[in-house]
Amino acid sequence: MLQSVGEWLSGTEATLLVIVLGLATLGTTALFLIGLTGYRRRRSRVYLLVSAALGLLVGRSVVGFGTVFGVVPMPVHHLVEHGSDFVVATLVLYALYRSEPPAPST
Repeated sequence: MLQSVGEWLSGTEATLLVIVLGLATLGTTALFLIGLTGYRRRRSRVYLLVSAALGLLVGRSVVGFGTVFGVVPMPVHHLVEHGSDFVVATLVLYALYRSEPPAPST
């Protein structure tokens, strides 16, 4: 399928990587759209933070494709990927911190 992708990958590995990236992109995009729908319905900061984290996951997939096809250099790939990992974790933890405690059941 793909003879040569970027300078660091070729053949079967490249094909497998593109398939995995495609599935990850579809999955994270679906989750991001669901998150946006939740935010639209609830209009709360917690839903906004989670949606932003999911959007960053979609962005990571786009950067992954850019790296595979030689558009994004590997150092930039690593900076964006690992930087976004930190931001996603921070957003999720802050969303948990900002969330209301569950109401006691009666």
